[in-house]
Amino acid sequence: MIRFQRTLKKQIHCKGIGLHTGLPVQMTLKPAPAGTGVVFVRTDLGGAEISASAANTAATSFATTLCRNNASVKTVEHLLAALSGLNIDNVTIELDGEEVPIMDGSARPFVRLIADAGIQPLEALQPVLKVIKPVFVREGNKQLAIWPAEATSISYFIDFNHPLLKEQSLQYQPSEEAFLREVSDARTFGFMSDVKALQANGLAKGASLDNAVALGEDSVLNKDGLRYRDEFVRHKILDLIGDLSLLGMPVIGHIVAHKSGHGLNAQMVGKLLSTPQSWMLLGSTGNTEVAETKQQFRHAQL
Repeated sequence: MIRFQRTLKKQIHCKGIGLHTGLPVQMTLKPAPAGTGVVFVRTDLGGAEISASAANTAATSFATTLCRNNASVKTVEHLLAALSGLNIDNVTIELDGEEVPIMDGSARPFVRLIADAGIQPLEALQPVLKVIKPVFVREGNKQLAIWPAEATSISYFIDFNHPLLKEQSLQYQPSEEAFLREVSDARTFGFMSDVKALQANGLAKGASLDNAVALGEDSVLNKDGLRYRDEFVRHKILDLIGDLSLLGMPVIGHIVAHKSGHGLNAQMVGKLLSTPQSWMLLGSTGNTEVAETKQQFRHAQL
């Protein structure tokens, strides 16, 4: 798991609309030096910067929103999942609007952009957080846990009261190849019965059959159907990968999720940050750096 940090070889650009705002937005991803992390820049707000970190998590209803100094960026999880799934640690993301473009509702378009840019190794190690004591968060019948393990794996279970979803589960072993093959194409999904209520609350204004899997009472409404038989649980894993990347480093552990979502994912990040005794840091330059990093994490707040 220990490796060198990575960034892009060149900048890349795309445009689209926001899933929830429905507004057009242009986005540019630029290479960044080691130690930068993932940083969003609102070019329409004079270059306001928002780091993709747990401390900047502002909202988790139906998407993950980051906010710093009154500048925000919404629906970051699919882009963050693409960066995390391909081990891109440092990048500057310029946006001229408040929401990351939804593209086709999956991470596939972002993966293609990254492939077009190329990946550049950097001369700095990427620290890794290894869980050494079990960590749990729970909300009603939703649960998320990370167990100590020698390699990272994800076991995800969903259960919806819908004839097409019902119960789905997947065991996922993360790697760049597995991300491309098993997760990156899985699209966000929603129920047609919820659309009017969501839009009345200022959400899903940009949703369409071009950027989401739409479920009717007993069928998928998209003409081309599903990309995977179990696309729904795969997309949940995609969201989880994006949300956990707000830790700022990869995690080693067995992640077990039951009906988790953005809110519970954020709670897990917060629980890890508040319990430094539950993990150890690998890939750092020495004990002093480890101690300093744990001290910083101890005082981090969601």
